[in-house]
Amino acid sequence: MSERIDSAAEDERTVPALQVSDLTVAYHRKPVIWDVEFSIPQGKLVGVVGPNGAGKSTLLKAIMDLIPRASGRVEVFGQPYAKSHKRVGYVPQRESVDWDFPVDALDVVTMGLYRRIGWCLPVRRRHREAAMEALARVGIADLANRQISQLSGGQQQRTFLARALVQDADLYLMDEPLAAVDAATEAAIIDLMRQMQVNGKTALVIHHDLQSVRDYFDHVVLLNMRVVAAGQTDEVFTTENLQKTYGGRLTLLDEATEAMRRRERSI
Repeated sequence: MSERIDSAAEDERTVPALQVSDLTVAYHRKPVIWDVEFSIPQGKLVGVVGPNGAGKSTLLKAIMDLIPRASGRVEVFGQPYAKSHKRVGYVPQRESVDWDFPVDALDVVTMGLYRRIGWCLPVRRRHREAAMEALARVGIADLANRQISQLSGGQQQRTFLARALVQDADLYLMDEPLAAVDAATEAAIIDLMRQMQVNGKTALVIHHDLQSVRDYFDHVVLLNMRVVAAGQTDEVFTTENLQKTYGGRLTLLDEATEAMRRRERSI
């Protein structure tokens, strides 16, 4: 009996944290990402790298069913996202948030617990304590009662990271958490991600600074509408692959658009 239990636990650990297969998203029949495929092992910090307009944010939103897919399949720990969404935490781009909304930092972090609390049920003391603990982990517990509009950019980013942390997810999807933050905030966020990794968590992180990719990430996904390369950073993050990723975007777009037209004509 114990051998079967051990075997089942081992199988669970070998299932990819995230498996994306044949994923295509299109706006007005124009592809944004095309036939995206990659797999992420559990317990890794993974950077998603590519030029502006390459579809990086679209990829995260499509994984979470926030936007419709033209085709493809997404599995989180071997299950469709709809069945495993509670295991996923999300850190959106700071620019996509209405920071004038009249709530304080503690309120924002507590929102990360609503799956546990329930939308129509009261926020209890234990929930606020958990939110305070998450704020302490990102180093801004003293700002819990400050309106989010009064926070600096780095403090706002830490607030949203705390909101994700309080969910105690197994897979974190982060949309440029290090963009436009000061050096101290960047170092704190990286340190926190490494602590998460030690605890068995997995993170898929959109990242813009090519110089720090090797220092921060075990794996990398090079994306320019399609996956140019994906795998261990030492093997994938090469000059040749970067040239393919950051050059020739119009050629890739033309190829994908024409392929979609051929697919529609064949249906």
